[in-house]
Amino acid sequence: MNPSSRTLSTAEARRETLVESAVHVFAERGFHGTPTAEVAKAAGISQAYLFRLFPTKTELYVAAVARCFERTLGAFKAAAADAKASGREVLPALGEAYAGLLADRDALLGQLQAHAAAVNDPAVRDAVRRGFARLYEFVAQASLASDEEVQEWFARGMLLNVLVAMDAPSIDEPWARALLAPPG
Repeated sequence: MNPSSRTLSTAEARRETLVESAVHVFAERGFHGTPTAEVAKAAGISQAYLFRLFPTKTELYVAAVARCFERTLGAFKAAAADAKASGREVLPALGEAYAGLLADRDALLGQLQAHAAAVNDPAVRDAVRRGFARLYEFVAQASLASDEEVQEWFARGMLLNVLVAMDAPSIDEPWARALLAPPG
């Protein structure tokens, strides 16, 4: 059965709504700065029901982090397929897809918040590692780029995270222009 065509049970549907709400709410204030009551309210459920669906705040946060990585991977898969179909190079197409993701405030903040939470929380750290591993494997396989090229590509993405977070594209300064310029 195709998972996208099946009907979700009420609990599954609520769980999906909760994870989607969690992505948005956690993106704004991070793991430690967000009370579960706010996530429950955003999802339209009680806090008690939230804890029935996810027994701990960490489990909910890990699900939100995983969802952020799933979205990124989905965008990469679509970009790679489009690039291959049109005869374009895959790695630049993935970069364009990533730039598009960074325009989404939840995608940018969700990623930055996950990195910060990973520093002190082993479960979050593991989720971030799993997400990066899946992204790396896909980028390497889809692009057929060398390890060095893939490393440079990911490093460029991390730089873009920081530059977009500080709104460097709006600054007309030599350092901002230099760091934002395409490589090469």
